[in-house]
Amino acid sequence: MLRYLTAGESHGPALTAIVEGFPSGVRLDTEFLDFELKRRQGGYGRGKRQTLETDKVIVDSGTYHGLTTGAPITLRLINNDAKLERLKQPAAPRGGHIDLAGSISYQTGIRQVLERASARETALRVAVGALARLLLREVGIDVFGYVRELGGIDAPPIGLDQAIRDVSPIYSLCPASDPAIVAAIHQAREAGDTLGGIVETIVTGCPIGLGSHAQWDRKLDARLASAVMSIQAIKAVEIGLGVEAARRPGSKVMDPITFDADHPADDRRFGFRRPTNNAGGIEGGTSNGEPIVVRAAKKPISTLAARGPSINMETKQPQPATYERSDVCAVPAASVIVENVVAFEIAAALLEKYTSNSLASLQATMKAAEDLARNHVSNWRDD
Repeated sequence: MLRYLTAGESHGPALTAIVEGFPSGVRLDTEFLDFELKRRQGGYGRGKRQTLETDKVIVDSGTYHGLTTGAPITLRLINNDAKLERLKQPAAPRGGHIDLAGSISYQTGIRQVLERASARETALRVAVGALARLLLREVGIDVFGYVRELGGIDAPPIGLDQAIRDVSPIYSLCPASDPAIVAAIHQAREAGDTLGGIVETIVTGCPIGLGSHAQWDRKLDARLASAVMSIQAIKAVEIGLGVEAARRPGSKVMDPITFDADHPADDRRFGFRRPTNNAGGIEGGTSNGEPIVVRAAKKPISTLAARGPSINMETKQPQPATYERSDVCAVPAASVIVENVVAFEIAAALLEKYTSNSLASLQATMKAAEDLARNHVSNWRDD
């Protein structure tokens, strides 16, 4: 079973993740991991913290001469802005954050809670997801994320082109929308406010059969939704049409099935085609061979420069909420985080279906399973 744990505080000395169940034989491309970490730190609207940190992953275990060994992999990120023990306790909790509920639940000060709950922790999850993508690309699976909407301004994609996304100041695929979005972020900064948005991740090359209809906790869409929902400030997750499916009749939601008799011999969909993909690549909790589409809504950051109303924890009297250094908009970063969190869940489901301790074993098992499935389709019997 592929899994991971993270540890560390926002302003502690370091953040650490331990990844267990990762197969041996995968080339550890740390430049790719660092590239994804740098993307997470970018995007218009980020705060000063991102100029202080230079996230580069340190691999402390689980590799030998650049290849994974199958042993637990330890990833570590040093915090340049480490000052946890010097920071004061906030006097007034911030609405929309864990401050008050966490302090009461753990019976500690607010500082102890917010430091662990901080979105700084997502840097580790990006590194872990990027590690998973090294495995996925060895078996022909690609994961691509971008910003779909920001501050209420739509940014419909003109195509899944990485070059377009990577030059966009907000990681969108719609250059025509970028200037208006940048202006909206600037306006929010001037007003001491923040902006949220919607990000989308698309997985291509996925084989049929990841996840399962047989038990609720093995359904791929449920696992993806849970993982993405666990990201700080994500308030809704959709697969495929998502909420829009509830507004349409069934005839406008179901995806027809066709068959291409001239399909390539190595086709992972075995000739079956869908003119539409309203299901988002998952039916009955199982991948169906179409692109998997995951959409997430990120709320505006609740830490406001304008400081919302709150209560002093000692006096219980009204007082503006404490201000903790934050971003005006972290939606571009969220697109990177969601992209990599989705990648990890796809990798976990892949290894669950094709149980393997090594990359070579995984590739061989996948080929054998696809050959069996191809034979099943060719010699279909209704029994």
